[in-house]
Amino acid sequence: MTSNESRGATYAAAGVDIEAGDRAVELMKEWVKKANRPEVVGGLGGFAGLFDASAFKRYERPLLATATDGVGTKVAIAQAMDKHDTIGHDLVGMVVDDLVVCGAEPLFMTDYICVGKVVPERVAAIVKGIAEGCALAGCALVGGETAEHPGLLGPDDYDVAGAGTGVVEADALLGAERVRAGDVVIAMAASGLHSNGYSLVRHVLLNQAKWSLDRKVEEFGRTLGEELLEPTRIYSLDCLALTRATEIHAFSHVTGGGLAANLARVIPVGLHARLDRGTWSPLPVFQTVAKVGSMQTLEIEKTLNMGVGMVAVVPPESVDTVLAILEDRDVEAWLLGDIVDRTDEHDGGAALYNAYDGFELA
Repeated sequence: MTSNESRGATYAAAGVDIEAGDRAVELMKEWVKKANRPEVVGGLGGFAGLFDASAFKRYERPLLATATDGVGTKVAIAQAMDKHDTIGHDLVGMVVDDLVVCGAEPLFMTDYICVGKVVPERVAAIVKGIAEGCALAGCALVGGETAEHPGLLGPDDYDVAGAGTGVVEADALLGAERVRAGDVVIAMAASGLHSNGYSLVRHVLLNQAKWSLDRKVEEFGRTLGEELLEPTRIYSLDCLALTRATEIHAFSHVTGGGLAANLARVIPVGLHARLDRGTWSPLPVFQTVAKVGSMQTLEIEKTLNMGVGMVAVVPPESVDTVLAILEDRDVEAWLLGDIVDRTDEHDGGAALYNAYDGFELA
């Protein structure tokens, strides 16, 4: 029996490096400090994050909102490019912009990072992106978990998920109950693909077309990999600015399922959202995926956001204010459509009509 065998099995021999995990925590602390709010109690290292709820006393009837999400197969692009400091930004966007749809202010997030092997610098880079995203969203990162799963994941593999909590006054709750015929639909531009449809995009561009991530794409003005890693735009503070300045009836966060399907979630029975494709031209990345994949219009629209990341449904008298505020906040926005009474000719709660500006699909 060797000396190693005589000592028996160890966690390290099973593939879990506790010391590496401790170093990762030390490296991420500086980034977590940048994603803070005055209501946060304590710091990293506890079994749970603490948030002082006494701030809710100013609410008549505070409603807590919660959401959870991941970033899907976009992590495969980050892993392939060995660039890990933006994927956390995507994670925050997916969570906080679901919260703000009902009018809730995002308060705090927790994250979960599952890795095949803890590489402290890689984990810290992921958390850096999460912390920066939280700062952009105005919420705190109050804790999380890094789990090492050797045998389940390869040494360079990982996945990320997160959960967020927000608060909204009951009387200010947004949603389908407020939407009326005659309302106007306003689009807010996406930064790119955001974090949805990457299984399709990877299938078309990497598997079928055999493009490499370092391929220079003239239409993008950068490499394919750089385009695919473009961080998700975070709209939470922009949306909150709108709710504080004028009347808003609903928001819709455009994620998996596409523009029409997500907007339909906040359109009440009996009404229909008419969305005009002719009001914008999709970004080059959407046109590229469509052309290379020879995709049908409805197929790509039910998968990708087509350049619209968030939608506001507002009464006509709020339109000018909304557009002015978004312009001041450097958010490209435009009139996308309107809300009408539903008839037999209308397909569901929302639908796209006409052709895109300067872009044709099959």
